[in-house]
Order: sequence, then C-alpha cells, then structure tokens
Amino acid sequence: WTRAMIDEHRKRDAPDMRRVVVAVDPSGTSGADDDGDSIGIVVAGLGVDGRAYVLADRTCKLSPDGWGRRAVEAYHEFSADRIVAERNFGGAMVEHVIRTVDKSASYKEVTASRGKVARAEPVAALYEQGRVSHIGGLPDLEDQMCQIGPDGYIGEGSPDRADALVWALTELMLKTQLEPRVRAL
Repeated sequence: WTRAMIDEHRKRDAPDMRRVVVAVDPSGTSGADDDGDSIGIVVAGLGVDGRAYVLADRTCKLSPDGWGRRAVEAYHEFSADRIVAERNFGGAMVEHVIRTVDKSASYKEVTASRGKVARAEPVAALYEQGRVSHIGGLPDLEDQMCQIGPDGYIGEGSPDRADALVWALTELMLKTQLEPRVRAL
C-alpha cells in the first residue's frame, strides 16, 4: 500500500451498504497492563455500488471483556451483518468473548493458513484497482498498511489493525473468489 493509493479514493461519506462486517484480530494478551499487541478491530462495508468502504478503526488494548464489548458495540453501531475474527490466537476463546457480550451477534471464525503478506496481497490489489475507499482519515491503520511490503511488516509489534482490515475486506470482496464455484445444471 502507498499513501497515494489510499488518498486517491478517500471519501467523506459512504453510500448505503449491502453488507457490513466488523473484523477482529485478537492479540492473545490480557489487555492494557501488559506489553502485548493491540486487538485489531476494523469496520468495513460493501456499498450498493460494489465498492468496499473502510468505515472505522476501533483497535484497542483492552481486556478480553473490553475488546469484546468494543467489537459488539461497533457491530450494533454500524448495523453489521457479522463479526469475523481470526482464530489463531485464542481459538474458541474469541467466540466465547463475543457470545458473552451478545449471544445474538452473527459470528464467523477465520483461520490464517498463509503468512500476513500473502494474505494481504489480494487486498492490496483491490486498492491498486481503486475498489476500496476509506471514509475520512484512519491514520493509525494507514500507517500500518504502508509499513507492509513484500518483505513483511517493518513496523513495531504486530500489524493488528492491518490484519483486521485484511479479514474484513477478504470477507466482503474476496470470499466468493476463494470458495469453490458451483455451476447450475
């Protein structure tokens, strides 16, 4: 990602959304009192125009109860269809945290089977194609995005915000490309 790539398609307002997801990249740490990474929480939507819109960055460094509440609050605030969360750190704990806050929240677990750069490449291609817009400024997220290159992440800690972004946009824009195609008879 580059600043120019993000800035070129930045918007002030988003159109109506067909779908909205809240993506969570858990850190596996206990919260604000430790030296662990933040919990990436990014809200993105698929507009009626077929474009993706990054709506909010709610990344935090809170206890599991705290980040769970923050993710569910974003789910309700943006009328999201689903919370998508990476399973690799915490496994069933992530779903338990979300369900403890709101049993009715739609939840999907995703598993990282490839490295961060390989997962980010198809999403970065969406930006290159001009198919993603950020609503307003998301400076901390954008800083992380621009620190990911072919050789990996050059920032400090984990690219938690960028990982959550990748999960959100994969769910919205790439999911059908990753699933097997079924032809009608």
